[in-house]
Amino acid sequence: MGPGPSDIHPQVLQALSKPTIGHLDPQFVGLMNDIKQLLQYAFMTDNELTMPISAPGSAGMEACFVNLVQPGDKVVVCQNGVFGGRMKENVERCGGIPILIEDDWGKPTDANKLEDALKQHPDAQFVAFVHAETSTGVRNDAALLCDIARRYDCLTIVDAVTALGGIELRVDEWGIDAIYSGSQKCLSCVPGLSPVSFGPRAVERIKQRRNKTQSWFLDMELVMGYWGEGAKRAYHHTAPVNSLYALHESLLMLHQEGLENAWQRHANKHAKLHDGLVSMGLSFVVDEQYRLPQLNVVNIPPGIDDAAIRTRLLNEFDLEIGAGLGPLAGKVWRIGLMGHGCSDKNIDYCLASLKAVLA
Repeated sequence: MGPGPSDIHPQVLQALSKPTIGHLDPQFVGLMNDIKQLLQYAFMTDNELTMPISAPGSAGMEACFVNLVQPGDKVVVCQNGVFGGRMKENVERCGGIPILIEDDWGKPTDANKLEDALKQHPDAQFVAFVHAETSTGVRNDAALLCDIARRYDCLTIVDAVTALGGIELRVDEWGIDAIYSGSQKCLSCVPGLSPVSFGPRAVERIKQRRNKTQSWFLDMELVMGYWGEGAKRAYHHTAPVNSLYALHESLLMLHQEGLENAWQRHANKHAKLHDGLVSMGLSFVVDEQYRLPQLNVVNIPPGIDDAAIRTRLLNEFDLEIGAGLGPLAGKVWRIGLMGHGCSDKNIDYCLASLKAVLA
């Protein structure tokens, strides 16, 4: 019950164990088409360029930046946690110029700061932000930030690693241009895959690049030769066949539950966990309005040894919760309620275990 990877449903583990077939086998090509359609459903998009990158969420992040950002491009980066900082790193490594907007950890990105930055830098071409900041448990208002970016003719790059499948996310309706996620959070799949989606404006930007994408492996024009439409596929790389079996199964289960039902389940279970933690005297870092249901960040009570409590939970109860990162290290615990792990059984066990150890 940490910040990920989350528990995996037995059906997904069973799918993982199916016999491996070739990554150009006609049956596997059919599976790829299904995965693409299921990802479009999960992202709520009709984007043609929607697929899983054969690497973890960090590679999905890099895929978005290396394909879109060219040397000299100005990118407004919203940072209120660890992963906004990683976006800034990617901009710099692409030769771009990051315009950093910083907010306190545990607080959402200030929309007024974004608008001010765009007024001060009318030549900015991108706005990058994290939808669900895993390091702090904050939900940034993606719809509002995208609306502001669009008004200033900027493309958006959005981190949805912890968001996808756990909270409301509407790529087409909100006008998100490029987005990436991870398989191991609310999708409850094995780590190692990064779903991505590029909208029409982003695709046009890729086609109009002045120079080649600096990463051969993550070059979307090359990857689409493999993940594009039709039975004829151009060999690009050996896809992680069994991991994609698992992703397919997890996306099928999300579709069967219904996307909005999954969002509501995470919200309902969060409310139960919240009440239990508060009754134990624990407090939340993030204001209710911006709090993530799938990643609960609570203050460690005074006099409590962070590492000692987490070690006892792991050794005595086989229960993992996450430590704080950056400025929050040693000050908070991060308790995950993601995907298959978002259940009454887990909540009851977590509360009882934490109560016993704290006592």
